[in-house]
Amino acid sequence: MEWSLTHFWLILALVLSLAELASGVLLLLALGIAAALTALLAFLGVPFEWQLAGMGVFSGILVPVAIRWIRPRFSPRGVAYGTTGTGVEQGRRYQTQKRDFDGATGIKVNGDFYRLRVTDTGETDLPEGTDVIFKQFDGTTAVVETITHKEQ
Repeated sequence: MEWSLTHFWLILALVLSLAELASGVLLLLALGIAAALTALLAFLGVPFEWQLAGMGVFSGILVPVAIRWIRPRFSPRGVAYGTTGTGVEQGRRYQTQKRDFDGATGIKVNGDFYRLRVTDTGETDLPEGTDVIFKQFDGTTAVVETITHKEQ
């Protein structure tokens, strides 16, 4: 069996598509499909330079389609990607956490850890499990307000 560029593009398509199983973003799947379409160009005898151009064009079309229109259909309901920092979280209640490697106090917003600063006092170190209300971001620092519990 003689190896050709068609085989190369098909192997690349297979590897990218299998790698998609580990990522789940649909980016690698789109690139795998682009590589498979480029294999079709190679099979038709298109020169290598035009195969590369075809891979670029196919990727340029398929990647935005996969990320913008197809991926949201496979995402869990209620997940709004790219909303952190837009004010959607303001007023929500969080519990403080301590980061393992440096002991920094922060909160997790949409799965990401942000160091915190208390609005009134400027304090950055609170006990773990303290209830706070998120106010805003100041750079990558979450500005919070502590919740005071009234004794009855």
